[in-house]
Amino acid sequence: MESKVKSATENTELSRLLQAHLPLARAELSELPDCANLQLYLLNADFPQHELSAEQMHAVLNYPAYWAFCWASGQVLASFLREQPQWVRGKRVLDFGSGSGVAGIAAARAGAREVVACDLDPDARRATAINAELNGVGIDVHGDFDSCSDDIDIILVADVLYDRENLPWLDRFLQRAPAVLVADSRVRDFSHPGYRRLGQWESTTFPDLDESAEFRRVSVYAGGQ
Repeated sequence: MESKVKSATENTELSRLLQAHLPLARAELSELPDCANLQLYLLNADFPQHELSAEQMHAVLNYPAYWAFCWASGQVLASFLREQPQWVRGKRVLDFGSGSGVAGIAAARAGAREVVACDLDPDARRATAINAELNGVGIDVHGDFDSCSDDIDIILVADVLYDRENLPWLDRFLQRAPAVLVADSRVRDFSHPGYRRLGQWESTTFPDLDESAEFRRVSVYAGGQ
């Protein structure tokens, strides 16, 4: 489904959520460089991230607002689904740790029968819902992985394995669904029972965080079938 055309370049509700912690922040309409025709409300590109005071840096650390960025892994997974829609077409999809909602939105546009998303952060859940509406798709948003009722055909996971302590989730995913797609740039080439590596792609977090080259290399893994 093609994205809706929106005239507003800023989402005031999401901007208010950001400004409660980061006064200089705005949620601006962004075209993703690696995802054709997919738009998200993300942190303003001119946010002075390299000129923050110690107090402002403390605020960023206490409220990281992961949902206000489209991480490299999210862009890669969204592009992967655009190119290989058979992974989600006609299926009930769960976007785990949805953040901005990019993976779930891509799944809906690739023909998923239904998309549900879960994220512990209430601001991320609101961002997922608003970004889904922006792109003309519907996503059912939950706050807890276990609250997503009914059968799930495939789970999408983008950039949540930033800590090896999260690796046990890989087993939980396979217990919940027959198929899993994981996109990650933080844990290098993990080897886990039930998962196989499909390939590696390059992308950049948007807005650009000037991350090192290693975090721009995203691997996609398939679990289950």
